[in-house]
Amino acid sequence: MPKMKSNRGARKSLRETASGQFKRKKAYKSHILTSKSRKRKRNLRSATLVSSADAKRVLIMMQ
Repeated sequence: MPKMKSNRGARKSLRETASGQFKRKKAYKSHILTSKSRKRKRNLRSATLVSSADAKRVLIMMQ
């Protein structure tokens, strides 16, 4: 049986932290930024962690 392939998009967009959690960028920051407030865009800049509900799914994608 062949090896499982990792999800290449997930490999490129997620990073594992030292504690084993996954860091991700926030959505809704790619286009139509003129209609979004300055405060909203500023809050979308910072990275966040993948939720615990999705952590198992992300781990499978990264292998």
